[in-house]
Amino acid sequence: MKKKQCIAMLLAGGQGSRLGKLTTNIAKPAVSFGGKYRIIDFGLSNCLSSGIDTVGILVQYKPLILNRYVGTGESWDMAVQDGGVHILPPYASETGGEWYEGTADAIYHNIDFIDMYEPENVLILSGDHIYKMDYNLMLTEHLENNADLTVSVIEVPWEEASRFGIMSTDDEGRITKFAEKPKKPDSNLASMGIYIFKWKVLRKALLDDHDDEKSSHDFGKDVIPKMLAEKKKLFVYRFQGYWRDVGTVKSYYDSQMDLMDDMEHINVFTKDQKVYSNSNFYPPQFIGPKANISDSLICNGCTVYGTVSHSILGSGAIVGDGSVVEDSIVLPNAKIGRNCKVKNAIINEGYETEDNAEIGDPDGEVAVFGRAKLSI
Repeated sequence: MKKKQCIAMLLAGGQGSRLGKLTTNIAKPAVSFGGKYRIIDFGLSNCLSSGIDTVGILVQYKPLILNRYVGTGESWDMAVQDGGVHILPPYASETGGEWYEGTADAIYHNIDFIDMYEPENVLILSGDHIYKMDYNLMLTEHLENNADLTVSVIEVPWEEASRFGIMSTDDEGRITKFAEKPKKPDSNLASMGIYIFKWKVLRKALLDDHDDEKSSHDFGKDVIPKMLAEKKKLFVYRFQGYWRDVGTVKSYYDSQMDLMDDMEHINVFTKDQKVYSNSNFYPPQFIGPKANISDSLICNGCTVYGTVSHSILGSGAIVGDGSVVEDSIVLPNAKIGRNCKVKNAIINEGYETEDNAEIGDPDGEVAVFGRAKLSI
């Protein structure tokens, strides 16, 4: 098997409890986004456009839909013989299957998979972020700096810095201090949870961390601070584009509004760094004779008889006659009945409303309505 310069490990096992009903039956990376996509599409598409053809996806919570959706990776052009997409389930011990204790523990239990490709470097990704990124640019800086670890960072407003892991650096970009959610941050360079490690260095760090009974086995809390204390060569890569962690209902909603309103920052339709999905089997949309649509994303397979304004309709969604949908996100295969009013709401995947329903509080916070009925 050919040695790899860099392979990716995509952490996709999070429960995403802050997303409430959206993740009751589905892992957060598999949640619908932008009509025809799922959140994991962004990380996988970034790998494709960056020439990284070997990706291990570490699943854990409610993996069924995610497993079926990713399949062989063919939709992202990764069904290759010497690499490809690999779904990596939780490990089994002598006493049965066990869940990962932390992000570093997840990678530790897949050391054999990584060793199989003998990579020089390993890219660690989170499966719940919305962004488009060329990882080659980050890898180039990593190699130029001869870094043991490169952390992708983004400048955040100072008043929000205490919500993130914050990196302080010298003039050359070398990390001098790392603080997890500091009350009084020294910097506004926030970690994006995207790391490139030298594999030999990371492998030893994972083995040492596994043997440390006091460790929580997390990259941010344990592995990176220890590497910094050991004077390893840690650098930042400054990312300039759009990036959002969609860990809450509000951030999930806001990022999809960004998709419609500000395509200069997050445009899924550009030919370069295109975002791919496994949702291309739906038929064309059907727009009824009385339908009225404005400022919206209407995905393949939708049927619209009513009015849709400043909203996103996921693949296969239906809006009944006389219904009005405004400032809302209707997830795939959801059905809005007749003469309904939907405002400032997220309608869960596959959920069917009754006729004449009024959903959403125009003056309140965005909320998710309905229990998901999932299908691929």
